[in-house]
Amino acid sequence: MRGHSAAYKLTVDMTKQTFLYGAAILTVSGILSKILGAIFRIPLANLIGAEGMAYYNGAYPTYVLLLTVSIAGIPVAISRMVSEKIAFGDHAGAHRVFKVSLAVMAVIGAALFAFLYLGAPAITGSVSGLEGAVHAMRALAPALLFISLLSVFRGYYQGTQDMRPSAVMQVVEQLFRVVLGLSLAFALVGMGKEFAAAGATFGATAGAAAALAAGVAIYVRMMKRSSYPDKIKDSRLANEATGEPPQSTGSILFTLAYIAIPITIGATIMPIMQNIDLHVVPARLSYLGMDPEQVRSLYGQLTGMAGPLINLPQVVTQGIAVSLVPTIVTAFKTGDIDFLHKNVALSLKTTMIVALPCTVGLAVLAEPVMKLLYFRRMDEAISAAPSLFILAFGVVFLASVQTLTGALQGVERQFIPVRNLFIGAVCKAVLTYALTGIPSINIKGAAIGTVCAYAVAAVLNFSAVRRYTNARVDVRSVFAKPLLCSLVMGGVAFFVYTLLSRITGNGISSMGGVATGCVVYFIMIFATRTVTENELALFPKGDALVKIYQKALTIMRVNARI
Repeated sequence: MRGHSAAYKLTVDMTKQTFLYGAAILTVSGILSKILGAIFRIPLANLIGAEGMAYYNGAYPTYVLLLTVSIAGIPVAISRMVSEKIAFGDHAGAHRVFKVSLAVMAVIGAALFAFLYLGAPAITGSVSGLEGAVHAMRALAPALLFISLLSVFRGYYQGTQDMRPSAVMQVVEQLFRVVLGLSLAFALVGMGKEFAAAGATFGATAGAAAALAAGVAIYVRMMKRSSYPDKIKDSRLANEATGEPPQSTGSILFTLAYIAIPITIGATIMPIMQNIDLHVVPARLSYLGMDPEQVRSLYGQLTGMAGPLINLPQVVTQGIAVSLVPTIVTAFKTGDIDFLHKNVALSLKTTMIVALPCTVGLAVLAEPVMKLLYFRRMDEAISAAPSLFILAFGVVFLASVQTLTGALQGVERQFIPVRNLFIGAVCKAVLTYALTGIPSINIKGAAIGTVCAYAVAAVLNFSAVRRYTNARVDVRSVFAKPLLCSLVMGGVAFFVYTLLSRITGNGISSMGGVATGCVVYFIMIFATRTVTENELALFPKGDALVKIYQKALTIMRVNARI
């Protein structure tokens, strides 16, 4: 018991020293990856249009579902097992976890690759109008093998408290995906949109292979040029001296499954929601009497043009949630309930400060943004704008789900967000089926179903957080102030866009509206004291942020007097 307490204290101290730095690295790499993803999707959509994007996106739901089932919980499970062993000084045991996991995931990844490649004709043939997606799905299949192996390296490096390799692998993966995917799409577009979509999806396979190569290179470098091999050897000798046998393969696999399965169950719900759209939306649109080309076009507008835009803010909100979860865990384990309550409120408030302006901005400038991004497909961009307007409201709910899920996981209630998101998915299935079959609503019904799913999950999660943490949230500080700032920002952005659109084109007026809105939002954040000095001080480089904050307030007071 004494040893366990010492190890626990060591783990807490390590977390305090490293988690903010690691979270910052992962957040920056996540932003870079999303930017690269946007660079990829926008020219791709302009090149192959809504029909080509339907083939492209038709390949992904099944792939993502298989990938989620196989590896969603693996990096977290390996990271936890490795970090626990390192906390006790058992570096040899940590390395054994890595090797056993690598062998197991190689077998699983090979099986998944074979299943998706051989089953692609049957899977795509079951969806009306998307039979041409078979090439895209087969081009994507090898990525299942590479990413299965890649997940082991990520988990191992994270378990050693070094987030840099994961960040490098993430950026390398996206970089190769963008360059090779777009190059192949341009090269193959003359053969048909289904082949261009296949070239684009092969970019994901190439990116996964490149990231795996980077992970192996980092591992080889670590084993040759660091002191880590000596630590492995010393701990192995220490275990032999005490007569303690290495952990058996069966025990490692059992622990790996015990940790990973609950996480995986929760992670599969998102791909299931995507598959709801894949199988329900085309069928219901066909029921309305639309021809296959119309079905593919509307489905591509929803999933390939409007849908990706609501995912961009998740990088920041997910980084916030990940960086704050260890603090909530520490407070919960040590019984510091006041600190737990403060961090629950702070995490939700920070999420609102990021998510609410994204929601308002995307809603008020839905059509201008779509026309700006997909200028070569103007008719399709205008047609997709109503779906983006609806999906924009899902940003704040999805961001809340992420943060509140982290809070519940921190207090050992990890199954509750799984249940709540499942309830939301059921609501989505019912609403999507019912609303998409109404002629006046059609594709917008799927967007409404998605927003309602996230809203239901967010409300249920919020209720659970209050129940299991007894945290009380200041509505004025957490919700009202960020909402006021966001609404003012949205009004100014729309006014500037409308004014500029009378004298210039959509591109300049849209960017002018967005830029002005961002400036106004930051001014409002300072003017309303939505963020306090004490809260700024909690972030990395907090002292510098506080000084900037104080200078900004001083400048605004002086200008107000003038």
